[in-house]
Amino acid sequence: MTALPTSGRAWYLVARPHGWPEPSVVELREVPVTEPGEGRILVRNLFFSVDPAMRGRMNDVKSYAPPYELDKPMHGSAVGEVIASKAEGFAVGDHVLHGLGWREYAEFPAERATKIDTALAPASAYLGVLGMTGLTAYAGLFDVAGLKKTDTVFVSGAAGAVGSQVGQFAKIKGAARVIGSAGSDEKVRLLTEEYGFDAAFNYKNGPVRDQLKAAAPDGIDVYFDNVGGDHLEAALSSFNLHGRAVICGMIAQYNSTEPTPAPRNLALVIGKRLRLEGMLVVDHFGLQPQFVKDVAGWLESGELKYHETVVQGIENGFDAFLGMLRGENTGKMVVGL
Repeated sequence: MTALPTSGRAWYLVARPHGWPEPSVVELREVPVTEPGEGRILVRNLFFSVDPAMRGRMNDVKSYAPPYELDKPMHGSAVGEVIASKAEGFAVGDHVLHGLGWREYAEFPAERATKIDTALAPASAYLGVLGMTGLTAYAGLFDVAGLKKTDTVFVSGAAGAVGSQVGQFAKIKGAARVIGSAGSDEKVRLLTEEYGFDAAFNYKNGPVRDQLKAAAPDGIDVYFDNVGGDHLEAALSSFNLHGRAVICGMIAQYNSTEPTPAPRNLALVIGKRLRLEGMLVVDHFGLQPQFVKDVAGWLESGELKYHETVVQGIENGFDAFLGMLRGENTGKMVVGL
């Protein structure tokens, strides 16, 4: 039997950031690794996820998820290989999805792990296209927005992990027109040439409102919001009657130190009879079986494509997180160990 590791590295939050997170708010520490107790497993992590919502959890404020504790390891979605097990149903060599990322090794109760099939897709895909980001896109578009074939759909942050799936899901289900915004000309080309968006624009090349009106001269019916700010304001102006906005994220203001102004045209919600609905993926776990069935089928058929940005090495984990906040990723950003 191969000897188990006695220590591994983990990222700790040691101070609350004010505005943009500085490297001084975290530390990478060597921590002991213990054999699993009864009903528990020890996992060697292969990949962990870095997500926008993690920025909010660094603040000590009341939210839908508790904040990270100071001087404790951070956590988030991860996939790994079981290297020791004292739990029925889990064997050495099994691949699992769990919630103790930001570290090389994780020991925890087996009921908190979900087995994954790496023959269906690579392990890292269960953090993205087959994971919470994919389910977020699926639930937001179909359950919250109630996509119709007559809809024109606008997606902000459309080259990111969630946005890229939203646009492709809409095309697969026959939406009338799909438009995306992204932060570089290269990402714009990816949206139209590989992901099949009908139109896309670089939001850095001019006012979002003007570029959206040019891309959707007949207006939009669904807006999937990953950005907030000027993108939401532009969507409100372009909405047709009874438009629906899925408010998934507002990354443009996550590091703001002062209150950000709301869109200046919110009164349009009244006359256009719009619906703006916030969403959290945790409210839609009941869709998981159908989501996996549909998305696995679309991956197998080649209808659905995805990209990942993989940053190798746990020592580069915090830099990967900051890069994700800057929009340096194409598709899902993960850290490989």
